Amino acid sequence: MKPIDTKTHGYIDYIMGIILIAVPFLLKLNVESTPSIVLFVLGAGALVYSILTQYELGLVKLIPMNIHLMLDIASGIFLAASPWLLGFSEVVYLPHLILGLLEIGVAVMTNPKPRIEL
Repeated sequence: MKPIDTKTHGYIDYIMGIILIAVPFLLKLNVESTPSIVLFVLGAGALVYSILTQYELGLVKLIPMNIHLMLDIASGIFLAASPWLLGFSEVVYLPHLILGLLEIGVAVMTNPKPRIEL
């Protein structure tokens, strides 16, 4: 049984998008650097595809939940691996790794079927 329902997942999505965008400022990273740009792009992307998802907190409801979860997993894998893929692991890697793994974990633990019919 997957313990996270789609409504809870929606709240996590919006919080994660905001956290990803905020991390460069909180860690005082150069906002024009590759580590920051990765976080900004993935955070903004998460917010956009969350708005477009067919779940309780989606506004436009275009993207099926299964596709949304695949996007979360792909984003999490890229985020976790980005310090080594893009060559900035000597500067910063822990936020990308932790948040990427968290994103994957939440996606894997989410039941894609909403409790109520949308």
